[in-house]
Amino acid sequence: MNTAPDFAILGAGAIGSILGAHLARAGHSVVMLVRERRAQQLRSSGLRIRGLAEFDIDVPVLTDASQLRQIGTLIVAMKTMGTAEALQPLRAAQIDATFSIQNGVFKNDHLIAAFGREHVLGSLADTSGELLPSGEVLFTRNINLLVGELDGHLSERAQSIASTIDRAGVRSTAVDDMLGREWSKFVAWTGFMTLAVATRAVTWKYLVDPDIAILLARTVREMGVLARAEGIALNDQAMLPVASMCRGSEQEAIEVVLRAGESFRTKAPDHRMSALQDFSSGRPLEIEDTVGEALRVAARHGLAMPVQESLYRLVRGLERLGA
Repeated sequence: MNTAPDFAILGAGAIGSILGAHLARAGHSVVMLVRERRAQQLRSSGLRIRGLAEFDIDVPVLTDASQLRQIGTLIVAMKTMGTAEALQPLRAAQIDATFSIQNGVFKNDHLIAAFGREHVLGSLADTSGELLPSGEVLFTRNINLLVGELDGHLSERAQSIASTIDRAGVRSTAVDDMLGREWSKFVAWTGFMTLAVATRAVTWKYLVDPDIAILLARTVREMGVLARAEGIALNDQAMLPVASMCRGSEQEAIEVVLRAGESFRTKAPDHRMSALQDFSSGRPLEIEDTVGEALRVAARHGLAMPVQESLYRLVRGLERLGA
């Protein structure tokens, strides 16, 4: 491309499509970097958003990322598998800033390796959607997309990017404690993800089950030990108040999970984790780059995480069986 887009979005699944569509509708130049199958859908029908927002919009599409020589902000929104390979064609591009809204906390390492730490921001999305077989995207949850510097200061560029996304219609905020936020989400997410696949249930149903609540509480507390070993201060501003769950008793943590289940039952009764959506559709799971990597890091610290490891192995087995 001869002109540098304001935003390039790597991956046009649910969240990538939601961001790309809203930013393009707000007047920003956007290019979607996608595989050929998705590119064909977007070329013929554009980005089609349903649910919390209802609109269609045409956005330029590239299947060869090496055609980009300059990018304002690169947003990585693909699944975690194959991220390093997908970034390879972009290494020669001049990029002002980049961040990943992928699951997990090890995603930033790929960006740092490709573009240098000075260009990389942290991010997490408390935003949900579902890519439907028709190519439409169902926009189901619009809480907050956080952006922040990895070193913990509140920068002008993080505030500018977050403000731009927020004005476009996807709620976004710049924060100063980005690593703590990313880890706090991850500590909760790992249990949500594995249990969603194991139970095949909408989120509230497994959260309110007393036996499954025990498993989720234990995964949070095991992951909290790993975060502490990595020098991360957790907080309560995630899917669950993980810092409090790690400080208090196991029974108190279980009660937190049960209350969260009642909240999901009332406020988001149809919510399904993206991992369950992938599993139900026969798409690969992100288990290795997220939970698997956490277990490998824990092993390097000499930490045992028996509940997390058991759920990890169960989900891997279910994926192989296609059960």
